Amino acid sequence: MSNETKIKLFWEEYTQLHPQAADNYEAWAFGDSPQMADELLDLVIRRIKTGTASNYEIYAVCDETLPQIGRHSILLDGRGNPQAVIVTTDVQITPFDEVGADFAYSEGEDDRTLESWRHEHEKFFSRESLAFLKKPFDPKMKVVCENFRLLYSKS
Repeated sequence: MSNETKIKLFWEEYTQLHPQAADNYEAWAFGDSPQMADELLDLVIRRIKTGTASNYEIYAVCDETLPQIGRHSILLDGRGNPQAVIVTTDVQITPFDEVGADFAYSEGEDDRTLESWRHEHEKFFSRESLAFLKKPFDPKMKVVCENFRLLYSKS
């Protein structure tokens, strides 16, 4: 069975339990590797991770829609299999060097401090900026800070 079919069936399973959910969702995985996707997904399922950050410019380059409050997302594991449903609860766009400690904590990664958030995300955004935007990391880059709530998981 294709991952696309698995995603559709997973959403149907979710909407049987939650019929009020609209058919407006996106399916995606965290990070830039299967290992990172699995690690961050695990933090969500354990209700440690309630936030995620993304590079604002990437949305235009990849022709993707910015996150919106109330939007549902199906989270995929590192193999592209659906594992959880979240709903976006807040979206803020802010320069990287102005992201606050509360948001860094909501990401649930490393020791949850702003210092470690900046260190790890600078590495991630550096890779992403070079790959997609063909330019180096800039601490003034706009970051989409998205908070969410876990609604459903296979676990």
